[in-house]
This record gives sequence, C-alpha cells and structure tokens, in this order.
Amino acid sequence: VASAFASTRLTLSTPSIVTSPALTPMPEALEVRYALSALPPALRDAATVYVLDPARGYRSAKHGTSGLACVVERMQWELGEFRDDLYVPLCYDDAGAGTYLKAIMDTAALRARGMDAASVRARVDARFHDGTYVPRKPGLSYMLAPVMRTLGPPDLKIRTMPMPHLMFYAPHVSNADLGARPDLADPASLRWPFVDRQGNDAHSYMIQMAGETEKAAILAREQPLLAALCAHRDVLCLAPSGTHAGR
Repeated sequence: VASAFASTRLTLSTPSIVTSPALTPMPEALEVRYALSALPPALRDAATVYVLDPARGYRSAKHGTSGLACVVERMQWELGEFRDDLYVPLCYDDAGAGTYLKAIMDTAALRARGMDAASVRARVDARFHDGTYVPRKPGLSYMLAPVMRTLGPPDLKIRTMPMPHLMFYAPHVSNADLGARPDLADPASLRWPFVDRQGNDAHSYMIQMAGETEKAAILAREQPLLAALCAHRDVLCLAPSGTHAGR
C-alpha cells in the first residue's frame, strides 16, 4: 500500500528498467509535515523524521524520543525501476526502523551513488534473504497519511490515492495462512486484514485499512496539507471527490 499498498501483488512482475530520472526535492518543512501525517496526531511531536537529499539519501531533520521514525519513501526497491513520481509517507516503530526502514534508506543511498534499479533490487533482496532487513519481533508501521502515490487497486498501476491504513510486520506470512481472500476489484474485501507481499516473502505486512469514518476525518483534518502538496506537484493532487486519481 508503503510503499506500500503495492502488492496484494500476490505475484509481482518486474517492469522494464529505465534510466533513473532525477528526484524532485520537496521543501523540508513540507516533507517533515507530510511524513508525520502518517502518524496519529498525538504521536507526531515525539517522532523522528528523515528527509531526502536526492544527492546523498535520507538525513535526519527532526529528532524524536519515542522510537517512531518517519519518511516519505520516493523509490520502492521492489518495483525494479526508479521513478520521480512515487510518494509514500510512512512511519515505523523501533523494530521496523532498524530493518524495513533501513531497506528504504539504503535504497535511497544506493540510488544516489548511481547504482541502477536492477542492481539495487538484487542487493536489497539479498539482504532480506540473509536476515539483515527482517524484524526480530512483531511491530507496526503507520500509514495514515491523507494521500500517497504508488501502485494501487484495482489494477496495481501508479496512482494518487487516499488509503490510510496500518501495516503489521508479517515476514513469511501469506494470505493463505490467514484464510484471507483480498480482491483488488472489490473494495469491500479489503476492509478485513490481508497480507501485502512487497517484493519477497520476508517483506510482507498484514494490512488493516482505516474505516470510512476515520478516513473521512483524516481527509478533513489534513486539507491544508493536501493543498500544500498539490501546489508543490500536481501528481499529488487528489481528484475533487477525494478519490483515486490515476495519472
């Protein structure tokens, strides 16, 4: 869905590799605000935030004390290509910050050094398989932001969408293990927990979508942020109805 909805992707085909486009930087204050929107408001003050320097990778912009760490992910290693129009705000607890978040940060650093997308995907995938990026205990990633741009239902194409949700770490857990039967063409089937496999079995999450009432409250509360994001880049503009905008 970070990424994140990206795959009920029960299987994930590898797109063709293209030359990496330059990443458009986001003003730091806006990026911090956007990253923190992934958290419930009460948790934001004590969270750490990293912002992206396209020439180097992520750097600390706000120090927190809670163990929660937030970023706006701009390059998803599992896609097998680098783009400049992906925006996935998400926050990890301490267990995820040292593993799943480290994979995001390493991807950014490797891209900044000039490594191509296929090589980054192979490197990151190997580190999942050797356990480097696999959490050692259960944990939670917050993805409650009002908008993100990544692969989305019903066709898993890149789109701008409101899809606030929570992701519980579930390495090597499958939908079959849960008896879950998510159907991307049927939004009602996504109201219940399901597993999102993001690139390999170790990079999997159990997804719980926010309810429609909470989603509406998030969109209403974050209208100033949505306006600022849309002014920054049109790919971050939601459709007038607040629904998915495929571009």
